[in-house]
Amino acid sequence: MDSSSILVSGVSGPIGAALQPSLNARGYKVTRLVRGVSSGQGQVAWDPTQPLPPESVSGFEAVIHLAGETVVGRWTEAKKSRILNSRVLGTRHLAEALAQAPQRPRVLISASAIGYYGDRGDETLHEASPSGNGFLPEVCRQWEAATQPATQASICTVQMRIGVVLSSVGGALQKMLLPFRLGVGGNMGGGRQWWSWIHVQDLVGAIHHILKSDLLQGPVNVVAPKPVTNAEFTKTLAAVLSRPAIFPMPAFAARLVFGQMGDEVLLASQRVEPAKLIASGYPFHYGDLKKALEEILRR
Repeated sequence: MDSSSILVSGVSGPIGAALQPSLNARGYKVTRLVRGVSSGQGQVAWDPTQPLPPESVSGFEAVIHLAGETVVGRWTEAKKSRILNSRVLGTRHLAEALAQAPQRPRVLISASAIGYYGDRGDETLHEASPSGNGFLPEVCRQWEAATQPATQASICTVQMRIGVVLSSVGGALQKMLLPFRLGVGGNMGGGRQWWSWIHVQDLVGAIHHILKSDLLQGPVNVVAPKPVTNAEFTKTLAAVLSRPAIFPMPAFAARLVFGQMGDEVLLASQRVEPAKLIASGYPFHYGDLKKALEEILRR
C-alpha cells in the first residue's frame, strides 16, 4: 500500500476543487472517483447506485468521500430522492467495497452536514447532540449510517458535519454576492437564526488535520468556532462589500420561492460548536467572519 495514495470523490465541487491542489502540493498521489467515465490513469469510474468492485478501491492509504447531489434548488419529490440516494447509496456502496478490499485504507473521511441537527434555535450543538426532525436530519442520519461497513471492518471512519462553506467558487456565498453587490441584499426571515459557517481553506485544513490524527473518529463538526446569526452574517457581508443590506426576504417569501428547502436550509437555526476539532488542536486560520469574507472576496 502506498502511504501517499488517496482516493477522492466529489472533486468537481467547491470543496474538492480546493482540496485536490492542496493534496498535490503536499505530495499525495490523488486518484479521483468519478461518475460517468472510464477508469484510467488517475481515476476510478463509479455509479453511486451500483456496487463497486472491491479491487477498484484497494491499496489507498485514505479515502475522502465528498460526492452528493446539491441541496440547492426547489425540493420536488424527484429532487429529494436524488439528494437522499446520491448520498446514502453512494456512501454505502463505497464503504462496502472498502470493507471487502484486499488492501483496506487506514481512514475513510466522509462528508455529512450540520443539517443532522435540524432547526434548534439558540441551543449550542456539539457532536453528541441528538439529531433533529425533518428531511435533512433524516438524510444525514442515513448518510452517516451508510459508512458502517467501513467502521465494522476496522477502518478509522470520520463523518464530517460540514457547515455553510464560504468559497469564491460555488456554494452559498457565490449565490448571495450578486444581490448584495447590487445593494438589494438583506436578512433571511427574521435574521435570528444561527448560521454555522467555515472558510473553505479551514475545511481543507481540517481534512489534512484528520488525515494526520489518530484521535478523531465518528462525527466531527467542521465549522468555525464563532457561529453568527443570519442578521450578523448579512451585516458583515454588506460591510465588506461596502453596500447597504436593507431588503430582507421575509420568511413567507423564502418559503414561497424555495419551498421546503427555505425552511430547512435558509431559515433553520444551527448554533454548532467544533468541539472535537478544538480538543484535538486544530488551529483555525479563519475564525473571524469579517476576515474570512475579506480574504475570499479579494480573489
